[in-house]
Amino acid sequence: MKIITHTVKPKIPEALAPLEEIAHNLWLSWNFEAIMLFIRLDYDVWLQSAQNPAKMLGMVSQERYEELAQDDSYLAALKEVYAKFQRYRAGETWYEGSREETVAYFSMEYGLDVSLPTYSGGLGILSGDHMKTASDMGLPLVGVGLLYRQGYFKQYLNPDGFQQESYPENDWYNMPVHRCLDQSGAPVKIAVEMAGRLVAAQIWEVKVGRSSLYLLDTNIEENGPEERTITAALYGGDKETRIRQELLLGVGGIRALRALGINVAVTHMNEGHSAFLALERIREVMHERTFSFAEAAQAVMATNVFTTHTPVPAGNERFSLDLMEKYFRSWAAELGLAWHDFLALGRERPDDHAEHFCMTVFALKLSAYANGVSRLHGEVSRTMWKGLWPGLPVAEVPIGSVTNGVHPRTWVSHNMLELLDRYFGPRFYDEPANLEMWERMDRISDEELWRTHERRRERLVVFARDRIKRAARRAGAGEGALLRAEDALSPYALTISFARRFATYKRGNLLLADPDRLIRLLSDRDRPVQIIFAGKAHPHDLPGKELIKELVHFSRRDEVQSRIVFLEDYDMTMARYLTSGSDVWLNTPRRPLEASGTSGMKAGMNGVLNCSVLDGWWAEAYAEHGPAIGWAIGSGEMYADEELQDAIESQALYDLLEREIVPRFYQRGRDGLPREWIKTMKASMRVVGKEYSSHRMLKEYSERFYFPALENARRLKEAGYGPARELAAYLEKARRAWPSLAVSDLRVDARPVMERGDVVTASALVELGGLTPDEVAVELYYGPLSSQDAIEKPHRLVMEATERHGSAWEYRVKVSCLETGKQGYALRVLPRHSALVDPFVAGLVRWA
Repeated sequence: MKIITHTVKPKIPEALAPLEEIAHNLWLSWNFEAIMLFIRLDYDVWLQSAQNPAKMLGMVSQERYEELAQDDSYLAALKEVYAKFQRYRAGETWYEGSREETVAYFSMEYGLDVSLPTYSGGLGILSGDHMKTASDMGLPLVGVGLLYRQGYFKQYLNPDGFQQESYPENDWYNMPVHRCLDQSGAPVKIAVEMAGRLVAAQIWEVKVGRSSLYLLDTNIEENGPEERTITAALYGGDKETRIRQELLLGVGGIRALRALGINVAVTHMNEGHSAFLALERIREVMHERTFSFAEAAQAVMATNVFTTHTPVPAGNERFSLDLMEKYFRSWAAELGLAWHDFLALGRERPDDHAEHFCMTVFALKLSAYANGVSRLHGEVSRTMWKGLWPGLPVAEVPIGSVTNGVHPRTWVSHNMLELLDRYFGPRFYDEPANLEMWERMDRISDEELWRTHERRRERLVVFARDRIKRAARRAGAGEGALLRAEDALSPYALTISFARRFATYKRGNLLLADPDRLIRLLSDRDRPVQIIFAGKAHPHDLPGKELIKELVHFSRRDEVQSRIVFLEDYDMTMARYLTSGSDVWLNTPRRPLEASGTSGMKAGMNGVLNCSVLDGWWAEAYAEHGPAIGWAIGSGEMYADEELQDAIESQALYDLLEREIVPRFYQRGRDGLPREWIKTMKASMRVVGKEYSSHRMLKEYSERFYFPALENARRLKEAGYGPARELAAYLEKARRAWPSLAVSDLRVDARPVMERGDVVTASALVELGGLTPDEVAVELYYGPLSSQDAIEKPHRLVMEATERHGSAWEYRVKVSCLETGKQGYALRVLPRHSALVDPFVAGLVRWA
């Protein structure tokens, strides 16, 4: 059947024309005044459109448009919001540097707004906040992702409480995206070869304030049915679908940016899904400069940033050898690599011919900058991947950490923002990267803060009742169930929320470990407590689904009905209500399986107090600020016996609730205010707002990774990429020489007992194996010894080559004795070259 298509746009009066521009820029998602324009436009249509401004513009009647075009009040509000939007786009920003080169941020999912369902959970929400913050700070950054026809699934429960999934289709012509067109008005398209077939993709743009996000879409006529499904669903399909999606994201993403004329100088891989981009960038340099693979790889590595989010080996993406053969044999040939050498790029053990190809290993090997997403996760990642850098102490494995953050104006409720704006002043909006504004929390009176928080709890209860009623109607429930939904929860009770992905390690049922004790808490009439659960399990995660079912069954018990509820279909809208209207945010993962977690940050910024296992971001927040900002479940212990761990930590949680949390919440003065609780709220908002804002996160990424990588790119370009070629030649020489390198006669002239301030001379003979003293760094590695005779908190001093002895060189250095206790000294040799971003090169460490 032949179908002729065209697009119909709404006919909006000229006086209301700015509505279309605002509706198609997700700046509105963190500016409530802009959202209010669409709510006022037609509230019923706002709800029918699922809070999608771009869609609702085509649903509003022409009569309503004509009516509002004559409404002075509405036009004044529109003029004010549009002026604010224009000021934002034209205003000064934190970043004031060059915009000739761009940082490209790649992620499999983006959680920007409910109107753009291209996310599943925390990774996507983080990516969305990353884009919004880059816009606030004026960074030269674009995002790259995929445009999913179905996005992630909608959740509903069957009568037995078991999760079911539905996959509604996204209508991109009624969403805040638009196709990228060339000068002739034709869609911009790129192609990627996949297993001998060309797959075409068109490019869509999402405006995010000042920034742009580009999404690739294979659902176009040029492709066959199989290729059109590559972007059908987020995390859908089998492993072959995944490798095709990741090829499209990485290789296709780079080609898309080139096709759009964007000068990409630095790439940031948010998880390993996009790591194939390194191959495309290397291929480009090889073709443009007639470089070898090794030379081009050095040029690209210096401008690659990689963030890992996975705290367990099994969670890292791996592809089988048959899939790699099918999709990458031709790549190996084009790059001039033997097949074994190509596969070695993604292997922990290059000579293990049975090992699958790991995307995390691949990204680590081809990135000069790598990080985990909290301090604890950085430690876990260094331990997990230490084998890639044999001979290097775990603490020096070159994987750092940048703790995640959240975008305040997205996640702090509009009621709370009104209060903060009033007391913090206009700079709070105009200078979002000025984190010192959060030090003004004490300017806010206890009364106003508590009144605002109570209003948010009331709104949460209304929202929850509505969601429960809708779920009951969908399930065909009778009048009795609908009446119970009207009575669910109380706007005055202590409200605890647990909302996140339902994976078994997150232990959503930990509170059910002692049902009788929990029932006593929930049925206390004098100090009422209520609990809200929400979250989705992965469609194939049956244990996660069983957790949800267990909670739903418990919530139906007569003793706790209406005091404990499970809300279906957790999404960004629900998250905003929960993180702003709850009193306590509960988090119970098995340490150290929570890489970071950001929901607790959103809650903390709203004055919702965290009660969490010491994992992810909370481990460092609580370590620095302690009980002044919330509660810790346990002391960071880790157990081999999971049942024992559950028993101990569930008891610790009950103790906290009974002895500290509930009493503090209900400890009221004559004015009815819980002053101690409010004091903790203020401390939480100050700390979380200042230290766990995404603006702090982007400052760290910029100063530690983006700016150095951009400088690397400029330096390479100015030098005609010569330093990369020189570095590749040097590393080849160093690897040939390394087996012959030897250290002998290490001596330290210390007496058995030294006094603080004494000076020690260390010396050694080093056989350089054909390298020169300028080509190696000989370091004295010293510091206090542990009880197991390991050097703790080591210091490093570069030793100087003082004299040649045949083919060896004598190295010496003087050290002051500044620390007391037993001291240890060791010596090592590292590679040295001016173009090395990091001195720790895999396989090039030699200890005495």
